[in-house]
Amino acid sequence: MASVSECGSLAETAALVTGGDSALGLACARRLAADGAVVTICGTAERCLKESAGAYGLRYAIADVTEEEEVADALAAAAASGPLRIVIASARGSASIGPVATLNTAGWRATLDLNATGTMLTLKYAAREMARVGGGSFVAISSIAAITVHRWFGAYGPANAAVDHMVALAADELGGIGIRVNGIRPGIVESELVAGIADPGPVMDDYLACMPLGRVGAPADVAEAARFLAGPESAWITGEVINVDGGQHLRRGPDYAAVFEPMFGAAALRGLPEEGP
Repeated sequence: MASVSECGSLAETAALVTGGDSALGLACARRLAADGAVVTICGTAERCLKESAGAYGLRYAIADVTEEEEVADALAAAAASGPLRIVIASARGSASIGPVATLNTAGWRATLDLNATGTMLTLKYAAREMARVGGGSFVAISSIAAITVHRWFGAYGPANAAVDHMVALAADELGGIGIRVNGIRPGIVESELVAGIADPGPVMDDYLACMPLGRVGAPADVAEAARFLAGPESAWITGEVINVDGGQHLRRGPDYAAVFEPMFGAAALRGLPEEGP
């Protein structure tokens, strides 16, 4: 990446982190700022963004990544602070859970929109800004659910599989103008997305059984990977998606039956929409 001449420094580089009102997004933003980048965080929770920006020396913009004009404005705001050469797309979430035969269509569409369309819109306008300054690095945060089946997760796995494919597509298309596109698949990380799941119990026990390293991740674990992919240390890497998951991808997805059976019934988890005789 031509923007930074010294490894370890991101000085005179502007960056945008979507999902900056989440624990993971904020960790990524703080990590970039620690190495000198001028970082803008964006999201929909204005109070949270404002407090984080004040506490950690960041800039902020209000933007819903599913709204194209808001995304374009956030990218323009970040680019106004300097050459925009780093964008981390970490806005993600799910409104879709349950057995396939009972999935809510609105939740399915909302989950695809947030994860897949939101990443596409961020990439669309990031590429335009990066092209103006001769290149940059785009990092998309997806999920281990993109490649390891997480039963009853509805649209979340398919939506993040789309994010991973977009990384490959964009890396191939944009490499010729100096834009690198990579991704990260986090496993279970301490954040608002897994509130309650990381508490002791059968689901957490099964998660740990699925991970060779046997611990829940911290936002900083993902932030360090994002920093590497964003900076000059990875200058000859593009189209790669790194699993940051304690090794979970080597085994299987977790068993959520203890959570979902009381919600949907044992028969529904076996594929039947209603309890049988």
